[in-house]
Amino acid sequence: MSEFQEFPKMARWSRDVIVTEKIDGTNAQILITESVEFLTGSRTRWITPESDNFGFAAWAHANREELMQLGVGRHFGEWWGSGIQRGYGLKEKRFSLFNAARWCVAGAEPLQIPNADPRIVKVQDIAPACVGVVPVLYRGSMDELDVQDLVLQLQEKGSCAAEGFMQPEGFVVFHVAAGVGFKKTLDKDGLPKSIAYAKAA
Repeated sequence: MSEFQEFPKMARWSRDVIVTEKIDGTNAQILITESVEFLTGSRTRWITPESDNFGFAAWAHANREELMQLGVGRHFGEWWGSGIQRGYGLKEKRFSLFNAARWCVAGAEPLQIPNADPRIVKVQDIAPACVGVVPVLYRGSMDELDVQDLVLQLQEKGSCAAEGFMQPEGFVVFHVAAGVGFKKTLDKDGLPKSIAYAKAA
């Protein structure tokens, strides 16, 4: 007899979402293990200062002591700025953590972390000073989310990650209860990125 498989539970729509600016750089990660191993990666592979991706591994290893404050786990973010994708008019490169629910930037007041179970109360951790966190554009109920207002906000005011840069990429909507993220870009949203931004032959 075949193994029984139950229908998966569905998250409720009317729960908290966190909307963050989608930064156009390159995906990066830092892995810190229980044995204090420190690894750096891109979206698809492990990288080192000798076999790098836009200099992220070299930067991370140079800042290893401070980055160890992130603690054990996988820490995903965007490596962005000078010479990467849009560049954002920056002269330097920056690393911004994706998990804006868990992290707040150094110097900011930690907020309570939204949770599917309201009985659990946790507050944000403070990120090391050498890293940023993707900017939060909206935090609240999915019912109150106005997607077109967020689009207009970015179009009219530009990037929150790099003030004054008027060509932001878009935003990511993370549904806390479902643990799922959705991205929306301001340009060519209906096309896969590989097609939308393919260079003309």
